[in-house]
Amino acid sequence: MPDGSIMHAGVRIGESVSSTHISHHVNAPPAVVYQALVDPRAVATWMVPTGMTGRVHAFDPREGGRFRISLAYDEPTGTGKTTAHTDTYHGRFVKLVPNRQVIEVVEFETGDPALQGEMTITISLTDADGGTEVLAVHEGLPPGLSPADNEAGWRSSLGKLAALVGASHNSPKS
Repeated sequence: MPDGSIMHAGVRIGESVSSTHISHHVNAPPAVVYQALVDPRAVATWMVPTGMTGRVHAFDPREGGRFRISLAYDEPTGTGKTTAHTDTYHGRFVKLVPNRQVIEVVEFETGDPALQGEMTITISLTDADGGTEVLAVHEGLPPGLSPADNEAGWRSSLGKLAALVGASHNSPKS
């Protein structure tokens, strides 16, 4: 190649890699937020951008454990990454620090070279103002994934996480 970069799996090695960093305050303690990060029913509820429905096919929340999740568009869009209406991804838990951090490596199930490749998602939790500051860092976005769209999806999902754990944390105990 004229610029000296190397092609690997359809992606140039040496190109700048995109990432997103999203922070969101949640009105619940880190332990409650962490549970929502490692519970498959909670993940199916919050880790889904608005306009999509989530389905957890497999979920083993331990270091080295694997997961597989599909997000289906509520309206036919023809913009899915796996099928015309679905984004399916699989991955593994790289690091779990209870009540503090979850690191995952994920990859879309797609035949589109522009959407292929492993991405790393790091979610860090810190005590903040009577709740938790959630920082989601999504690194290694493939060239076919718009950072702006990824950021919008994360903002939507973290809003759902805040609503889920805030509601459960503030609901009366029986």
